[in-house]
Parts: sequence; C-alpha cells; structure tokens
Amino acid sequence: MTNAQDFQDRMLSLGLARVSEAAAHASARLIGRGDEKAADQAAVNAMRDQLNMLDIKGVVVIGEGERDEAPMLYIGEEVGTGNGPEVDIALDPLEGTTLTAKDMPNALTVIAMAPRGTLLHAPDVYMEKLAIGPGYAKDVVSLDMPPAERVRALAKAKGCDTSHITCCILERPRHQDLIAEVRSTGAAIRLITDGDVAGVIHCAEAEITGIDMYMGSGGAPEGVLAASALKCMGGQIWGKLLFRNDDERGRAAKAGITDLNRIYSRDEMVRADVIFAATGVTNGSIVQGVKREPGYITTETILMRSKTGSVRRMIYRNPAK
Repeated sequence: MTNAQDFQDRMLSLGLARVSEAAAHASARLIGRGDEKAADQAAVNAMRDQLNMLDIKGVVVIGEGERDEAPMLYIGEEVGTGNGPEVDIALDPLEGTTLTAKDMPNALTVIAMAPRGTLLHAPDVYMEKLAIGPGYAKDVVSLDMPPAERVRALAKAKGCDTSHITCCILERPRHQDLIAEVRSTGAAIRLITDGDVAGVIHCAEAEITGIDMYMGSGGAPEGVLAASALKCMGGQIWGKLLFRNDDERGRAAKAGITDLNRIYSRDEMVRADVIFAATGVTNGSIVQGVKREPGYITTETILMRSKTGSVRRMIYRNPAK
C-alpha cells in the first residue's frame, strides 16, 4: 500500500496530463460524426496506451464499467509499468460521448490519480450530488435540506438575494420537480444536457462561469471525479448513492459498500492528495476543444494538484501525424 509520502504527485502530474491529451486527440477525430461508441473507444484505447507508459502500479477504481462489460479500462484493471507507487485511478476517457458525437460544448477527457486505497470505489449507479465552490463555511448546505432551502442558505452565506443564485442541473425528466422547486425561489438554472463533471467544476470558478451550486442525480463514478477536481480547486461536494434494484445493490456490495444510505463528503470520496487532469475535446467553459490547424493539433488541459492547490492550464501544440 502506497502511503501519501510515496505518492510523487509532482512527478506524475505531467504524465497524467499526457494521458488526458492523448484521449482527447484520439476522440477529436470523431467529433460530429454521430458515433458515440467509436468516439468513446478511441479515447479508451489512447488513454490506456498512455497509462501503461507511466511508472506506476495503478488500479482502475472508477472506469468504463465491470470487467465483463468493458473491454478496456474496466474497474479493477491494472495499468502502468508496474514500477513506482501504488495508485488508484479514476477516469472517464470521454465525458460527454453524446456531446462529441453531436459536436456540442463541454466534452472532456478526465482522469484523477491518488494513493492506493484512497478513492471511493463507487459502483456504476446513480448518485445524488450537491456541490458549491470555495469560500463558504463547512456544511452551509446539505443533501438533507430540500432544494429550496439549499438555495436560501447559500444566498444567505453569499450575502445576496436568492435571485442572484444560479444552479447547474442536468436536464432530465427525473429532475422536473427539482427544477420547479429551485425556480420557485427566484434562482436561475443553467441546464446542461450531459457532462456533470464539468457542471460541478463550474461551481469552483463561479466568478467566471456564474454558477454557484450544482445539484441533482447523475453517475456515481462522475461524482468521485468531480470530488477529485473540487479537492484541488476548493469547494464542497456531497454524494449519496441511489439504487433502483437488487442488481445495483449487488454492485455496491461488490465494491465493498455496506451502508447504502451514507452521505459522502468530498474528503470521504477522496481521502488523500489527488492529481486531476481534464483536456477539452469540444469547446467549453472550462477548456477549449481540440483545434486542427495545417500541420498541427492543439489542445488545452487543466492540470491540478490538491497538495499545493495549484491549477495549471496548458496549451499543447503537437505536429499532426
């Protein structure tokens, strides 16, 4: 087991950026082509190839699914050269497969890395999420509060009227009541079609994005990735796993989760220092998408380390092959 002292986050961070960049390059060829599976597979293959060049003993704890469902980067897959620190890896090779296929904004390639045994092994089920940016007292809002109360509590903490609060919510039929309740407070809502990792990250840069709070249910694996980003940028997130049937409860048991009603805080989902990288595939509010120019491909990556709180934006211009 790698302890936090052995986790060479500074040395590994640039390698992690290369992993997300490679996945973005590969999936960019399929932007607007209408084939979600091909775009995702291209990102998976490229991400795996790059991960296997890193001097780590890595285990994928948040991946493309169970071993029998995913040909590569499945949960439990070992990656890296086998030399170096033991690490947990959470990834979404293409966050926004639909966004890529339709050439819509905010498709990203996303990966996080932390010492072995410190990332929540979230099963592939839904998670109710609530997130806010940095600068607020602990637990100023909570998942136990009704949505309208969360808006009022955040407005009070921010020193503004509820009409000055903007919430980001995934546009889904299951969120109709949530949307109506939030709007009843006078708050604004930014609806997104996909990509809730980006939605949560928006809270950490409210002065740029205008988003104060994220709420609603989405994939639990994406919740752990979002918590990794917020641990680097500051901010609070809570998640509660949602189970629709016995099969999903069985997935939780397989992942070692026994308390099915537990609410996880950010630092319970990510229990040690983490590094996080995301590269734009299509243009978005966090990073620019892949640009093709004569002879070159250019990407933008956001690379973050929780140990230092550093957020680095990198433009990578690479000769086209």
